[in-house]
Amino acid sequence: MAVKIRLTRMGSKKKPFYRINVADSRAPRDGRFIETVGTYNPLIEENQVSLKEERVLEWLSKGAQPSDTVRNILSREGVMKKFHDSKFSK
Repeated sequence: MAVKIRLTRMGSKKKPFYRINVADSRAPRDGRFIETVGTYNPLIEENQVSLKEERVLEWLSKGAQPSDTVRNILSREGVMKKFHDSKFSK
C-alpha cells in the first residue's frame, strides 16, 4: 500500500484551509485518510503552519511520500532536514 502525506482542502468557498493528512494514495483528495499530522493556512501573511513533527518523521521513516506542496512546507519548517540527518546519521 502506497502512503502519501498530502493536503486536504477544508474551509469555505474562496477561503481555503488545509489539513496535512497521511492517506492511501488511491483514496480521493478529500476522502478517507489515516491520520492528520498538521494544518496549513495560506491566507495569513506568514502562512501559518502547525505540525506534529514526531508523527511526520515517523511516517516519513515508514516510507510515506510527501506531495510536492507538502514537501515544500516541510522543508520550510525544517522537518525534511531533520529527516535527512536522522536517515544518514546511522
